[in-house]
Amino acid sequence: MKAAIFDAPEQMRVGESPTPEAGPDEVLVRVRATGICAGDMYIYQGKNPYATYPIIGGHEICGSIVEMGSAVKHLEPGALVVVEPFLGCGRCYPCRVGKSNCCANLQIIGVHRAGGFAEFVVAPATHIHPVPVGLSQTWAAFAEPVAIGVQACRRGDVKAGEYVLILGAGPIGLALIEVTLARGVRPVVTDINESRLEFARTLGAQTLKTDDRLLENVLDQTDGEGAPVVIEATGNALAMEATVSLVAAGGRIVILGLVKRGTMVQFPGLDFTRKEMTVIGSRASVNCFPESLQLLASGKIQYPKVATEISMWEAPSSFARLHKNPGAMHKGVLVL
Repeated sequence: MKAAIFDAPEQMRVGESPTPEAGPDEVLVRVRATGICAGDMYIYQGKNPYATYPIIGGHEICGSIVEMGSAVKHLEPGALVVVEPFLGCGRCYPCRVGKSNCCANLQIIGVHRAGGFAEFVVAPATHIHPVPVGLSQTWAAFAEPVAIGVQACRRGDVKAGEYVLILGAGPIGLALIEVTLARGVRPVVTDINESRLEFARTLGAQTLKTDDRLLENVLDQTDGEGAPVVIEATGNALAMEATVSLVAAGGRIVILGLVKRGTMVQFPGLDFTRKEMTVIGSRASVNCFPESLQLLASGKIQYPKVATEISMWEAPSSFARLHKNPGAMHKGVLVL
């Protein structure tokens, strides 16, 4: 099959790769659309702490079922589906307590296994979700990033009426806006990129520029209390450190961004007790795809309307362009 392959940092090509075969409990999917995620950009840039080269990336996958293993009975050939890419072993402690997204032996389609930047991808039938009728393949490919937003809100116990500060208006930050709005939340988004902030406003968020007045502005908006919930979606260590100042006493911090392995993040120790804040990590999602697809099908998520569709085989030039100019597009989706 044809595939777009990461060979090394800043080296990507279109080439041939063996077509995967479905095992007894697996499904072979013909790829129709695969989103470009920050994690994929990290692979391109050499910053993804979990990737080894060469690798076929892409984990925001929508496609149609081509072939099913002998043990798969609940799916139909030809059905449009999305792929849930995080695969737990089912045996380790995280898996036993329902946190397979943190599996000690985790396999991620598009990182540890060949992903959706190709003509075909294979996945366990348990991780295949039918696309609701009427949802296009490009919009369905947003199920994974929207699920990340659902997971972050669950982890942060986000409640209706709360002021939620989202750091970063990139692809995940934009998905978070609409997930929080669907929960009756007041999202306020920060970024250094004005074009991203402009689009965030069209989705219904308030915005603040990330500058030396950010803390002052957040305190002004919250009667001097700080944000009850701060969700970090930048992958920047300095932004992670800033969450402690921005959060209200008794509030919750949710860290979503990835930093390069070995990067240290410093928090002022006294604030752990002075503020009695809760600092929570949120990794991908678990059991969030059904809610994500429902939100997309309901029309409550409009973020996919910014998608820029690109031919799958233009992936190398598209990644090079985004590397040089992260604001070149709000969200790229590679299509076949």
